[in-house]
Amino acid sequence: MKHVILGLVLLVLVGGIVLLAVGSWAVSVNNGLARSEQNVNEKWAQVQTVYQRRLDLIPGLEESVKGFARQERTVLTEVTQARSRASGVQLTPEALNDPKAMERFAAAQAQVSGALSRLLVTVEKYPELKSNQNFMQFNSQLEGTENRIAVERRRYNEAVKDYNTRLVVFPDRVVASFTGFKPKAYFEAVPEAATAPKVKF
Repeated sequence: MKHVILGLVLLVLVGGIVLLAVGSWAVSVNNGLARSEQNVNEKWAQVQTVYQRRLDLIPGLEESVKGFARQERTVLTEVTQARSRASGVQLTPEALNDPKAMERFAAAQAQVSGALSRLLVTVEKYPELKSNQNFMQFNSQLEGTENRIAVERRRYNEAVKDYNTRLVVFPDRVVASFTGFKPKAYFEAVPEAATAPKVKF
């Protein structure tokens, strides 16, 4: 009888240790997934920050162009409308699971890029504008921002790749399936947004 009780105690003890080890492993994997997801969200916040910087630069660029290119109202209006539409399309971290929401965001930003490209091509007609200090400053900041957008989108996609990979590899996918982690959408720029607006001086 003593042997049976001792065996049961030993079995319960071993079972408890195994359960504790599995629980610790699951918590560790879950915490790792949570950190990866937060990294994706942080990288997305950076993407939105540089896009917002571009939107913030547009009014100053428009103002510096207006005085020189009054007859180019159509192009200036396109830029203003594209900026307005892009300002209305925001993606929360929760929406990063929705590829369609990401497509809408990319399309709105592509419209801004296209409108800015047309504006900067129009500026070529005005040599005196290209040497204007305000214009040169805004244009320089805009070019730097376009480069930063490309960098931040790449960093975001790298973070998404790492996170999404964890969701499909064993053993992380076991924990992810029980804890509700979902894949994040990649940022895929629309084809016409493949090149940043440039100005030749």
